[in-house]
Amino acid sequence: MTRPAASAPNVRAAGEAVRALRGGADTIAAIATATGRGAIALVRVSGPDADAVARRIVDPWPHAPRTATLAAIRDPESGAVVDEALVTRFEAGRSFSGEPTVEISTHGGIVTPALVLAACIAAGARQALPGEFTRRAVLSGRLTLAQAEAIGDVIDATSRAAQRAALHAVDGALATRVLALRDAVLDVEALIAYDIDFPEEDEGPVARGRVLAAAERALAAIDELRATEARGAVVRDGALVVLAGPPNAGKSSLFNALLGESRALVTPVPGTTRDAIEAVLDTAEWPLRLVDTAGLREAGEEIERMGIEVSARYLAGARVVLVCGETPDELALADERIAGLSAARRILVLTKVDRAPAPVADGAIPVSAVTGDGLTVLLARIEAVIGETLGDAAPDDMPLVTRARHAQALARAREEMAAFVAAWSDGSLPTPVAAVHLRAAALALEELVGAVDVEDVLDRVFRTFCVGK
Repeated sequence: MTRPAASAPNVRAAGEAVRALRGGADTIAAIATATGRGAIALVRVSGPDADAVARRIVDPWPHAPRTATLAAIRDPESGAVVDEALVTRFEAGRSFSGEPTVEISTHGGIVTPALVLAACIAAGARQALPGEFTRRAVLSGRLTLAQAEAIGDVIDATSRAAQRAALHAVDGALATRVLALRDAVLDVEALIAYDIDFPEEDEGPVARGRVLAAAERALAAIDELRATEARGAVVRDGALVVLAGPPNAGKSSLFNALLGESRALVTPVPGTTRDAIEAVLDTAEWPLRLVDTAGLREAGEEIERMGIEVSARYLAGARVVLVCGETPDELALADERIAGLSAARRILVLTKVDRAPAPVADGAIPVSAVTGDGLTVLLARIEAVIGETLGDAAPDDMPLVTRARHAQALARAREEMAAFVAAWSDGSLPTPVAAVHLRAAALALEELVGAVDVEDVLDRVFRTFCVGK
């Protein structure tokens, strides 16, 4: 039986995927801006033949690199003008991808950039795969893997705090910190490698106490970075702030007032909110996941009872609870009940103060959803409470761990370093066996940033101990 031949498009697609995975020796092109109506679009061409491809469609050719030149973009087959655009070329090593690159700033919209991209492909480029420009930047050494991920985080950021943290990582803060941790682990590995590989040297092995101290310092540094995971989770997902209290206590009105729009149904009928309603409020310091919950009371019907159960689950996971009440007595009762449902920090909020002079309520913040009085004070208090437990949302001296992959890699590195410290402290393992934990810790950190150099530790041995002098 004759096996049917694979279709040409499938063979071509498979070949393109393989070339992309190998780092791409070919030239790629793609529209680098969002599709839709707009003033300008950017078409990027990158690869060893980027100049040759672009020369076929750009007239005149910009001879000076990194200088925008107004040029006609022509169809390479018919010669017809597709658009007038600004063209900038970048040499290898001076572009985002690290490869020769040509960027064509076309008129915006849907048709024009698509026609320019089609001209690039007709001139010899291929359509880039998702993320391929950034992948090439990593392979060329322009970015670490952590920096590449941070670029995606900048694009996906939904709050100012998330955007600040991502920019900090794009700048190399996380990669620099992780590589410093890796260096600390390799220093320990170099100390014991001298003992393993050169046991007959006159100086004798490195003192065990010196090795242990270096390992403990490396372990403490890993723990210091891992301690940012809680802040990173809040920056990524928002701090859970739950509005709770009895029915008709003004929770939904306050929820809407804080957001500046009507998201929750507000009526004078007790028990109107039957389920939790979520929305994210982006404040200057932290993103807040505000949750309006059902009023806490003895429910009379099944649906309302289920809503109150949902409220209790949110309260259990809250970082801050806004305890709402119309009067000091109502507030005190609500606070007592909520204290048994949540270990979160509680802020007492005296609502509806526009209806009458604010009564006395120790520690409570008087607010009005109608006039806006007290809302600024309340938001400042929420941010202060979060800051008291988490610290600064964007510290200058320490990047935040915001991705699960990074957290997992750090956890593996920490586990291996702790195992080495324990084994080295009690001498329970031979040195070569204990060294396996150090190698595993270093590999976990290398995986995080995408840097692997098996010769690095050997270089350190020779440099540090002058072996072969």
